[in-house]
Amino acid sequence: MGSLIVNPQRVRKSRKRAPSKEERGEIAEGKLPGIYFDKVTLNELAEDFLTDYRINKKDTLSKGERSVKYLKKFFGDVKATEITTDKVRKYIEKRMEAEMSNASINRELAALKRMFHLATQCTPPKVNLIPYIPMLAENNVREGFFEHKEFIALRDALPRYLKPFVTFGYHTGWRVDEIKNLTWDCVDLMKAWFGFGLVELKIRG
Repeated sequence: MGSLIVNPQRVRKSRKRAPSKEERGEIAEGKLPGIYFDKVTLNELAEDFLTDYRINKKDTLSKGERSVKYLKKFFGDVKATEITTDKVRKYIEKRMEAEMSNASINRELAALKRMFHLATQCTPPKVNLIPYIPMLAENNVREGFFEHKEFIALRDALPRYLKPFVTFGYHTGWRVDEIKNLTWDCVDLMKAWFGFGLVELKIRG
C-alpha cells in the first residue's frame, strides 16, 4: 500500500478569530455578541424603514424618502452602532444652519428613531441599543381661530368624552383624522412623547 504524501505548502488552515472574553460572556447569557450588531449599517435600517412604509401603504412615503435622503447625506453609510447622541446633535445643528424649521428637523429625527425601533423588533434584532435622539420644541398651538378663553368656554360646553379629544387638537394643531388614527403603539408615556407617521411631539411637563 503506497504512502500519501501531502505538500505542506498546499495545505491551508482555516483560522477563525476566537470570541473575545466579552463576546463569550454575551453568548453565555443568551445574547447576540456585539460583533453581530457592528455589521448593521444605516443604509440597511433606512431600507427597512421605507419597506415598512410601502408594506403598510402609508401616504407619507414621499416624506419618509425625503427624511432618509437628508439623514444619509449627513451620516453616510455608517454602522448603526456609530450613531450616537452627540452625532445626532451635530446633525440638528447642521440642519438648523440650513435654516430648516424645528418641525422639519423633528420629522427627520422621528424617521431616524423609527428606524431603530423597527430594528429592535426584528428576529434576531438588528440593534441592541437605541441612542437617545433629542427632539426640538415646536409651537403647535394654532393661533387666529380661538383665543384661549374662547377655547376654555368651548371645551367646558362639550360632552365629557369629547373634552380630551378637543384639548389634544388645540395644543398639538393636529387634524381630526390624525387624532382619530393615533394608536397606543405610537405613545410612550415613560419617555413622554407621542407620534404619528413621521411626526413626533414631546409632551411638555
